[in-house]
Amino acid sequence: MNMRFTEDELAIAKSVDLCQVAASLGYTVQRIGKYHTLKEMDSIRIYDRTNWYRWSRSSEKGNNGGSQIDFLRVFEGMSIKDAVFWLLEFAGYHKLNNGEYENRLTDRTRIIAEKKVTERKPFVLPERASDNSRLISYLTDERCISKGTVQLFLDQDLIYESSQHHNVVFLGKDPYGKVRFASMRGTYDKDGRSFKCDVAGNDKRYGFHLESPGSNTIAVFEAAIDLMSYMDIFPNTDEHLLALGMVADNPLNQYLSDHPEIKGIRLCLDNDEPGRKASIALAEKYLHRNYTVRIAGPPDGYKDYNEWLVYVKKSRGTREVPKVR
Repeated sequence: MNMRFTEDELAIAKSVDLCQVAASLGYTVQRIGKYHTLKEMDSIRIYDRTNWYRWSRSSEKGNNGGSQIDFLRVFEGMSIKDAVFWLLEFAGYHKLNNGEYENRLTDRTRIIAEKKVTERKPFVLPERASDNSRLISYLTDERCISKGTVQLFLDQDLIYESSQHHNVVFLGKDPYGKVRFASMRGTYDKDGRSFKCDVAGNDKRYGFHLESPGSNTIAVFEAAIDLMSYMDIFPNTDEHLLALGMVADNPLNQYLSDHPEIKGIRLCLDNDEPGRKASIALAEKYLHRNYTVRIAGPPDGYKDYNEWLVYVKKSRGTREVPKVR
C-alpha cells in the first residue's frame, strides 16, 4: 500500500460503501441474498458493501478482488493514489490545515447516496460549450494529437467540450447511432491531479469507438486519448478502434456482438503491469472463442500510445511511424 497516506486516510477510503461507489460510476447494483452484484458484470460479488470478488477470474491475483481502492484501480483504471483521493472526496471528507479530516457529507446527502444503489441515475449528457476551443487546445498542445485527427472525431460527433467545466466529453454509441456511454477528461490538471469521470447512468457495455465498415479487425485500447493517438500515428489504418475505458472487456464483448464480421483482435493496452496482465487474460479468453489475437502495446519504454506520441513530437519534432506493427 502507498504509505504516503496516513492510516486515518486509508481507513476513511476503505469505509466507503462500495455499492454506492459502483452505482455512482454508472453500474447497476443488484442485491442477491447476502451479497450484491452488478448487472453489467454478474461475476462480481460485493460482500459487506466494502469488498469484492470476481469469480470468473479467480486465478488473477491482484485483479480478481479486494477493497474499494482495488475496485477503482481495476475497473476505472485509476492509480492507487488517485483512487484514495477519489474515495476521500466521495465520502465528503475535507482535509483541514491541522491535517485532520472534517466530514462535510450531510444526512440528506447520505440518503441520496443510498438511493443510488437501487435507482440508476438517468443518463444525461453534459451541456455543450459554444465552441470546442479548450478541447482543441488541450488535445493538440498537451496531448500532441494533430488538429486533423481531432477534427475528424469532432466531425464524427464522438467528442465535444462541456460548457460548465470545459471537459472533453467522449461519446460511445450503439450501432444505431444512439449515445449510450460518455466519459469526461479535464482539460487542465489541478495540483498534478487529472479529472476523469464517466457520466452517471451510462451503459458500460458500450465504449468510445471509431467504426471501420468492411474491416474484420479491431484494435482495442484502455483510454480514448490513446485511441486518438494511435489514429494520429497510423492515419491510414482500416481497423475498427475501441477504447474500453478500463481493463474490463464489457465494451469489447458488446462490440464483437454488434460486428460479427470481426475475426481479429489487436490488444493495444497500456504497457504497465495491469495492462500487460489484462492483455494476456483477454488474449487467452478470445483465442478460446476462435478469434485471431495479437498483443500490440506501445513500444518498450512508453506506458501508452499517447506517451509515445508526445515524446516523439516534443523530442524529435516529427512523428515516428514504426516499420512493424
